[in-house]
Amino acid sequence: MNWRKLLAFGMAAVMTAALVSGCGSDKAKDGGSSDGKKIVVGLDDNFPPMGFKDENNEIVGFDIDLAKEASKRLGREVEFKAIDWSSKEAELKSGRVDILWNGLDITEKRKENMLFSDPYMDNRQIIFVKKGTTGISDEKSLAGKVVGTQSAGTAEEYMDKSDFFKKDVKEVKKYSDYVSAFMDLENGRIDAVVGDEITGRYYMSKHADSIEAVDAVVGEVSEFGIAFRKDNQQLRDEVQKVLNEMKADGTIAKISEKWFGKDITKK
Repeated sequence: MNWRKLLAFGMAAVMTAALVSGCGSDKAKDGGSSDGKKIVVGLDDNFPPMGFKDENNEIVGFDIDLAKEASKRLGREVEFKAIDWSSKEAELKSGRVDILWNGLDITEKRKENMLFSDPYMDNRQIIFVKKGTTGISDEKSLAGKVVGTQSAGTAEEYMDKSDFFKKDVKEVKKYSDYVSAFMDLENGRIDAVVGDEITGRYYMSKHADSIEAVDAVVGEVSEFGIAFRKDNQQLRDEVQKVLNEMKADGTIAKISEKWFGKDITKK
């Protein structure tokens, strides 16, 4: 009787070990890419024209069109997931999203925690003011002013490190998105917005009577890229391959023309 119990116990232990091993194998596969698996794209859904909700509450934009076409070529379903952009690295690292694809600047600091695609567009930080404003012509003329920008963006990173913005600018107000910053600018609550030229000019095109751009670069010119988890080299390479194909066959240029009126992507 005892040997039978021991045999049954031993068989159960072997089966349990096999199941655990199998689960571990599946998890290992999930760490990378697998054919047919849905790609979850994390984005700030109030960041026009890269990714935002239109009047029908649908997520649209330049990066959205790029991601849809890339996923189609990969034979993969894509899901767009709005996230708190200030927590984007945590969302990516935790696996709640597979990709950050929403006008994300490539920086050395971000490279420490993310894999990036090749850059696909240049991005300048410039100054926007209420139409008719005088006396603001460059970065130094922001002394004594209240300046707005989006939290967790490249402009914020630059201003946080700048002695000029710390000492000479009256206040730097940080917003959850650029749309809120521009609304405060229109209403006279702040003197200027420093932010992404692409987003600002798109907003300005819809509010031409109230906003204008000061064509002066603040900080360094940066580049947009797509971010992946550090351990997801396979997905990064798969997406980069189809992006290269889209560039070669003119698809990216057509999408750029749709949103910007011309091809402004990197050649």
